[in-house]
Order: sequence, then structure tokens, then C-alpha cells
Amino acid sequence: MGNYKSRPTQTCTDEWKKKVSESYAIIIERLEDDLQIKEKELAELKHVFSSDEAFCQVNLNYRTENGLSLLHLCCVYGGNKSHIRTLMLKGLRPSRLTRNGFTALHLAAYKDNAELLTALLHGGADIQQVGYGALTALHIATIAGHHEAVDILLQHGAYVNVQDAVFFTPLHIAAYYGHEQVTHLLLKFGADVNASGEVGDRPLHLASAKGFLNITKLLMEEGSKADVNAQDNEDHVPLHFCCRFGHHEIVKFLLQSSFDVQPHVVNIYGDTPLHLACYNGKFEVVKEIIQLSGTESLTKENIFSETAFHSACTYGKNIELVKYLLDQNVVSINHQGRDGHTGLHCACYHGHIRLVQFLLDNGADMNLVACDPSRSSGEKDEQTCLMWAYEKGHDAIVTLLKHYKRPQDESPCNEYSQPGGDGSYVSVPSPLGKIKSMTK
Repeated sequence: MGNYKSRPTQTCTDEWKKKVSESYAIIIERLEDDLQIKEKELAELKHVFSSDEAFCQVNLNYRTENGLSLLHLCCVYGGNKSHIRTLMLKGLRPSRLTRNGFTALHLAAYKDNAELLTALLHGGADIQQVGYGALTALHIATIAGHHEAVDILLQHGAYVNVQDAVFFTPLHIAAYYGHEQVTHLLLKFGADVNASGEVGDRPLHLASAKGFLNITKLLMEEGSKADVNAQDNEDHVPLHFCCRFGHHEIVKFLLQSSFDVQPHVVNIYGDTPLHLACYNGKFEVVKEIIQLSGTESLTKENIFSETAFHSACTYGKNIELVKYLLDQNVVSINHQGRDGHTGLHCACYHGHIRLVQFLLDNGADMNLVACDPSRSSGEKDEQTCLMWAYEKGHDAIVTLLKHYKRPQDESPCNEYSQPGGDGSYVSVPSPLGKIKSMTK
């Protein structure tokens, strides 16, 4: 069993995908850097490409500061297929990389130049050659979302399931960036819809996480046969991701389909899709899950002793969500997880003072105790929600708990007592007097 207080805000998969996002941003930066031609170099290029006579006299060993050869420059600035053919016949190697790690074919794909792509391929450019990040020209065209370039490369035999340095295939990339036309084309050429990335992520995981409904549908079409219950390395299924990020249209599509989606499946942390929706305050998704798949997930606890109700209290910013879960009459407001902590403990620990007030007003028992699972079995360490609030320095919540009176016991002016200077108690207005009217 995990320790609730030590629950990580980011999973290993989150960290990996952050690195993936950063790596693709760097790739685009490097490509754009190769496209930047200095003014002096630009003047020279204008002269080179101005006439056949000037072009024939050019030094074949010409390089820019970024290491671009004339073949690269043809793809970047104003070249045509005749230039490509001439340069390759004169011995310029299409395999040469710029300092940023790209071939002429990579740059032609990035620029979406069909004429130059075809000329390079007919001249013998290696369609499978990898550059920076183990990227092929097909990867580059897919990143840029260039449907025509992707089509040309596939028709000339580009390997549709090739993986780059982060183990993404072109289909992963198309799903990640939301390129619908490219996705359709890749599937047409036999892309493996269930190919696994570095952390077990399939294209369907990526589309679901990003909220690309049309791509999700493409991946789930009859001929595609994406595994809707495929698990990544942390046992997340696609439904986990669209619930976590609040893509309720995809949630509805998956749950209403005939794909045999398992709505109550858990990841390695014991989280159901409902848990993740509650942890992230996705109220519309929560309603969608419960309406379409029932309340089974409401009673499941993850390894941190949290039900979906606890999860909503941990999020704590949507009182209507908490109320909706309680209205299902499956878990009570004083439900204790295996370690004894309640939703009130969660709200106190995370400083959600409005939710604390709501829970107290609706019958939450502040005297229930949790036990620290990190302690040895021989020790008894019972912790009230007051102790959890105090531990995190939430002084206003500590004050509220110490002096809380039930609504039926409070005076009309909504006061509570606190110690006066002479040791007696005096009544003072509650700093939360307005909360009740906002939460009822």
C-alpha cells in the first residue's frame, strides 16, 4: 500500500512524455535553423541559381556555415529538379548531413517540395536514411503534417513502421500532432496501429490524451483494429488518458461503442479512469463515466487508499463534483480508506478551505483518524484531519476545525469562539461566513 502523502504529482510516463515533447521541439528548432540563410550566403545563392551558366561554374564543395551543401540549398532556396539532377550526376552525395543532422531529403520533406523529393529519390537518395534523432524523411514529413510529401515517400517505399530515437513510428507522430490526413494515409499504407513506443504507448493512447476525436475514430475503424484496452508500461489504457485530460467526447465515443472497453480497469497505482477524472476535476467526464458504465469504480481504492470521492477531495476545487459523487449513495462522506483517511483529511491536507466547510456542514466527522502506513506495524500513529492541516501550515483550516460549529448550532451571525486576551472566550465573525451561501 502506498502512502497518500507521498503520491507523486507526475508519473514516470509523464516525465517521459515531457522529454518526448521537448525532443520534438528541438528537432523543429534544428530544422528551422537549417533554413536560416545569412544575407551574404543568400546573395551568393541568388547568383548561383540565377542562370544555367552561373550554376555550371559553381564550386561543388560550397558549404554554408551550417554545413549545407548545394543539394541542401536547392531544397531550402529556389532549386529545381534540374539542379538536383545535375548536382547528383556531378557526384554530390545526398547522404551528407548538415551540422544539425539532416539530409537534403529531410529538408525537401520538411519544405513539402514534391518536385525535389521525387528528383532526390530518382537520383538515388536513400529513403530510409536517418538523421538527427534517428528520424527518416517520413518522420520529418509527418511532424510537419505534409500529406503530399508523406504520400510520395510512402509510394517510393518508405518503411511505414520505422521508429525514431524515442521509438515513435510516423503513426505515433501523426496521432501526437493531430494530423488527420496523414494518419489516414499511413493507415492506408499498412501502419501498425498497435505499435508500442518507449513506454508502451500506442497511437491510440496519444490521440486519446491529446483529445483528437477524429484520429481516435480512424484508429478504431474496422480495418485498423486498434486495441482499445492496450496498456502502456504503467497499465494505462486509452480511456485513462482521455478521462484524465477531460476529453469527454472521446470518453463517450469509447464507452458507447462496441469495442468492449473495460471502464473500471486500473493502472499500476490502482487508479481507474474515474479516479483520474476526479483527481483532475473533470466533472463532465465523471458524469459520462457513471452514466455509461455504472458506479463500480466508486468503491475501488487505489494503492494510496483513495476512492474516486477521495480523489475529488484531493483536487478540491469543484464542490459540485464532490456533491455529485456523494449523491450516488455508494460511498458515504465519512468513508475511510484502508489507512483510515477520509475525504476531509484530503481537503485539509491540500488546503481546500471551501471544501472543508462544505464537508463539515454535510456531516463529515473531523474526529476520524488515519494511520501513517510508513510507520512500523508496532507503532500507533493516529492522525486527525486537524493534524494534517497543521502539518501543511493551513492555519485558516486549523482555526476552522478548532472552532467549528454545526450549522444548526451556530448563531445567526455565523460566529465562532476564540480565546480572548484575558483567557476567556469571545465570539468573532467566522472568516468563512460567506462560504455556506456559495456552496449550498
